[in-house]
Amino acid sequence: TNVSSICEKLNKATQQFDQNAISISFVSTSYDISNRKLNQLDQSFMYTQILKEILLTIHFDDTNIKDFANYCRKQCADNDRKLDAIDKMKHEYHRYTPIWWYSHECLLYSMINRALRMMDIDIIIKMGFFLRDLHQHIEQLQVKQCSGHQKPKPFMVYRGQGMSHIDFDQMKKTKGGLISFNNFLSTSKDESLSNAFAESNQCNPDLVGVLF
Repeated sequence: TNVSSICEKLNKATQQFDQNAISISFVSTSYDISNRKLNQLDQSFMYTQILKEILLTIHFDDTNIKDFANYCRKQCADNDRKLDAIDKMKHEYHRYTPIWWYSHECLLYSMINRALRMMDIDIIIKMGFFLRDLHQHIEQLQVKQCSGHQKPKPFMVYRGQGMSHIDFDQMKKTKGGLISFNNFLSTSKDESLSNAFAESNQCNPDLVGVLF
């Protein structure tokens, strides 16, 4: 029981760290968008947009899934739990949706966060098949939602996370501008749940709890 409790707490701590560590870019609207110069834009924002367009044009197949699984096995050789998750992905990837993999497998969620935060191109390319599939799956769901005869009913989602004081101050200065999250975002319709994520950062003096 103690081991299970410790594992659960570690998983929650990892999830919270990943939630807070997502890179954020800010683009001000203080000048005309059509006349912007590239060097005036946040560099990470530009790199992310370019990288996304490149990944969406690359052809991936099952070989890429196996190569990524083999890479992960070498990185997690001493972690049986992660090895089981890797084997499951290698053999059952097409059995589940990309969103299912993203929301159920902490390994993928953490690796994506870390790679995009550090702009680790090598890992991003290795995970390119999954990033592309996840992006396309989200697009398909959006098209399906908007394809009905009736106008889709809007709904509110929330996200709670910790933000550095530097990012928080920059966000306040770019009021009315663009906020770009360098990742796929996990959100919830439950405001209290997301608020709990934001409030959980109160004990960390380096972070400000924010509810989006």
